[in-house]
Amino acid sequence: MPEQPFPPEGVIAGGGAMDLSATEAGTVRRPPAAPDGAGEPAPPAAGPAETADRPRSLWSDAWRDLRRNPVFLASALVILFLAVISVWPSLIASGSPLKCDLARAQQGSAPGHPFGFDGQGCDVYTRTVYGARTSVVVGVCATLGVALLGSVLGALAGFFGGWWDGVLSRITDVFFAIPVVLGGLVLLSVVTANSVWPVVGFIVLLGWPQISRIARGSVITVQQNDYVQAARALGASPARLLLRHIAPNAVAPVIVVATIALGTYIALEATLSYLGVGLKPPSVSWGIDISAASPYVRTAPHALLWPSGALAVTVLAFIMLGDAVRDALDPKLR
Repeated sequence: MPEQPFPPEGVIAGGGAMDLSATEAGTVRRPPAAPDGAGEPAPPAAGPAETADRPRSLWSDAWRDLRRNPVFLASALVILFLAVISVWPSLIASGSPLKCDLARAQQGSAPGHPFGFDGQGCDVYTRTVYGARTSVVVGVCATLGVALLGSVLGALAGFFGGWWDGVLSRITDVFFAIPVVLGGLVLLSVVTANSVWPVVGFIVLLGWPQISRIARGSVITVQQNDYVQAARALGASPARLLLRHIAPNAVAPVIVVATIALGTYIALEATLSYLGVGLKPPSVSWGIDISAASPYVRTAPHALLWPSGALAVTVLAFIMLGDAVRDALDPKLR
């Protein structure tokens, strides 16, 4: 029988360590067994350095930067306030925007009426508060419609290319050649319905080409990346490539442009209402109030100042929000 090799000093053949004091006594002490019910020892918890070095996604990194941006915080607070008073205007305005008293026409501020009265004797403060609802509804609905229609058409054109891309490019060129205000005067002048939906439909009709161009270029850029080519080589279907791999990484520029455009759409609604082809009385809109207060700008400037100021602050808040989102989502600025 061959002689078995003796294990190295201080090491047990099974891999355990030998207690030297026990070796001198001629016995070997094995490591204490784990108590009943105890499994394998848990791996050490990740320290603060490992947690900090863990890679973040584009969206989590952008949200981290936005929370530290004072421009984003200020604009977000203004937009949140506008959203709240759009849903519940009675929280800060107890009167009715349609209740007017000609005996108090063009009067200045009074107790309970801090903004004074307009040329028809209506409370300017109440009409300014209720006018935020129209502007926010038009801006949000128009932006959603423009972003959805433009993103779908632009993504399909950029992904498939060929004749579809050529036809869509020529169609967008035609829409870009239509002046927005002139198109509104022509198209909305034949509409008799006095609601926000004709204005929203007009903005979507003329606003989608811009988003379509942005989405098309973003999709063309993203689909050239290695992970998209690898997924295509593995046999991924066109729908899976577009929805799972391309769209989530190409949507950031669309969000930035749509956020900035939201403020532009609010200004466009006020412009069309000022010209008399958008919303019409008895609807409450900042554009209607600005138009009604224009003849009294010398005798009652307060009736023009407050709705104009509210419109300017709202548009500025959305533009600042879009700029902050653009800075957070643009990797070239890091």
